[in-house]
Amino acid sequence: MSTKQMDKNKKYDRQLRLWGDHGQQSLETATVCLVNATATGTEILKNLILPGVGSFTIVDGNKVTGQDIGNNFFLDKDSLGKSRAQVATELLLELNEDVSGDFVDEKPEVLVENNPTFFNTFSIVIVTDISEKGLLTLADLLWKNGVPLLITRSYGLIGYMRLAVKEHTVTESHPDSSHEDLRLDHPFPALVDFCDSLNLDEMSKKDHMHTPWLVIIYKYLQIWKERHNGDPPKNYKEKKEFKELIKTGIRSKDEDIPEDEENFDEAITHVNSVLVPTKVPDSVCEIFNDNACCNLHTESSAFWIMARAVKDFVDHEGDGMLPLRGSIPDMTADSERYIKLQNVYKDKANSDMSLVYARVVNLLKANGKPHDFIEEEDVRLFCKNSYFLRLIRGRSIEEEHTPDPNSLSHIASLLDDPSSEDITWYILLRAVDRFHAQYNRYPGQYDDQVEADIAKLKGCVGKMTQEWGLTSNIKDDMIHEICRYGAAELHSVASFMGGIAAQEAIKIVTSQFVPFNNTYIYNAMKQTSMTEQL
Repeated sequence: MSTKQMDKNKKYDRQLRLWGDHGQQSLETATVCLVNATATGTEILKNLILPGVGSFTIVDGNKVTGQDIGNNFFLDKDSLGKSRAQVATELLLELNEDVSGDFVDEKPEVLVENNPTFFNTFSIVIVTDISEKGLLTLADLLWKNGVPLLITRSYGLIGYMRLAVKEHTVTESHPDSSHEDLRLDHPFPALVDFCDSLNLDEMSKKDHMHTPWLVIIYKYLQIWKERHNGDPPKNYKEKKEFKELIKTGIRSKDEDIPEDEENFDEAITHVNSVLVPTKVPDSVCEIFNDNACCNLHTESSAFWIMARAVKDFVDHEGDGMLPLRGSIPDMTADSERYIKLQNVYKDKANSDMSLVYARVVNLLKANGKPHDFIEEEDVRLFCKNSYFLRLIRGRSIEEEHTPDPNSLSHIASLLDDPSSEDITWYILLRAVDRFHAQYNRYPGQYDDQVEADIAKLKGCVGKMTQEWGLTSNIKDDMIHEICRYGAAELHSVASFMGGIAAQEAIKIVTSQFVPFNNTYIYNAMKQTSMTEQL
């Protein structure tokens, strides 16, 4: 490894532990477009530049104002009157020499009209502070070209995010908790041979107390099945009885679980988790049954080709089960037997992966793809994570702004739910955009018009909810609060939203972890937040 690479690994050590070398590679090849270098926008870029995003481009036709200097840490008084895109780009580039940046000193609405293909090359487009009309035009363009769009907004003490992505597939979802893939309910031949080669009754006490707990459960599971017509323990009562059966194998009877029989203690502890039936999760079945998986073509992505290969494996060689993950947890055991057991699982996982890879090669050939379109390591990673695959099919901004009866019914139910109060802020932000379209300014933007704007905004809210067929029960004090904000962008809220938005952008470009779907509201007054599909 070169010195430069070693330095980079040290620099990005923490995040490499999160998403690995391949995740970092995806981030370093990502191209991000930021529309408008507001306080929120520059905070988002800061949190993408520091971990090493490949490149960014700022599109912003505004000049730096006193208000910008007051709330944006990446602008200073010397930049007053200069191009906001240029100044922000220059200052942000100082954060990380590994990142390249560029800017376009032009209004995004004008750029969309004059050069609509400009946005098609980006991994993700992040939008802040844009008119509703301009947003709808840009969002429609990005949706048609399959470019993910992340809208982020800081409005007084309210934060808002909206992710519009036509299709997003996740190979590494990193679930917070999951069951180990040990297959004790469907032991494969090599596991059976290994466990059968060990005789607990004939072992010395030292070997007995260092037998892996997985083997112990397997052994007593066979005894249980012989006494129960081949059925494993199924309910709480039976599992409790099974634990008592395992206890009978403890050599010393001085205590229920003596310290020198810790492996039996571990076996009893893991009974409930390892006896969970091995099956394909419902979310993965949905992927297998998806049209994109069943009907591959020349434009199919690597994800769908590998998903189809795994599906075919499950239907044929896998006997209804996914490829083995190939890992086992730590356990009290002597090194020799633990390593042998570990290799039993690794060898089975490698064998399953090889069968899937062979199917991938055939699918690539059948669909006119080059053989190196998918590497063997890609298949290995896919198989290892096949239990945790995720698919998100989003809703376009246009669909959201022309809501159907089901969507309106959902919003109505949220309005009636006291625990979903933050949905009111979503409605108010939508009404704010209507206000802006009508008056070419935001409510409360000028101090001498705050009182008059309260009535005007209330009218916008009433008209919008009437069109949606909803009862307008929004409290007057919430309308007053929105007007009091005057569209101010508070840096504390902008900073918070910048961190959250950057996190979601990284999920999109690395295809790791599951992004939110599709609307996020943050209430800084109460320190609460909510996500909803709107």
